[in-house]
Amino acid sequence: MKNLYMIGGTMGIGKTTVCQILKQKLDNSVFLDGDWCWDMSPFQVTSETKEMVLENIIFLLNSFLHCSVYENIVFCWVMHEQKIIDDILSRLDLSDGKVHLISLICSEEALAKRLQKDVEKGIRTEDVIDRSIGRIALYDCLDTVKIDTSKLLPEQVAEFILEN
Repeated sequence: MKNLYMIGGTMGIGKTTVCQILKQKLDNSVFLDGDWCWDMSPFQVTSETKEMVLENIIFLLNSFLHCSVYENIVFCWVMHEQKIIDDILSRLDLSDGKVHLISLICSEEALAKRLQKDVEKGIRTEDVIDRSIGRIALYDCLDTVKIDTSKLLPEQVAEFILEN
């Protein structure tokens, strides 16, 4: 039996950090960050690039699901709409798998503080703060387990995921 952990959340919420911890804690695991499929310059969001990114994500996830070496697949991406989650799931071979759908959420204040640190380090631009805060409410509508990370360390979030 395979476990697919699909972890969503707005930009800067801590998805990648939590998933890296999960990868280390889970046996025979592999991690895919959906953002890796968007790592292009210039960054262009078109119908063509959106479909290409989805196809690449689905190809990789199915490859991990079919590989006998991996028992646990950890995947993160913004996934702020149910149709994105449903589209990915509909194209995966989950015949021998259990899916764990998780959304990381937090307060506006906590998110702004996290993102401001990234802005100060030059990792992100200032405009990401308002864009990311504007997406927080979208996760309330998703059919996922919500984890409020406002007052939790990434290790605590990973432990919560593993315990539930």
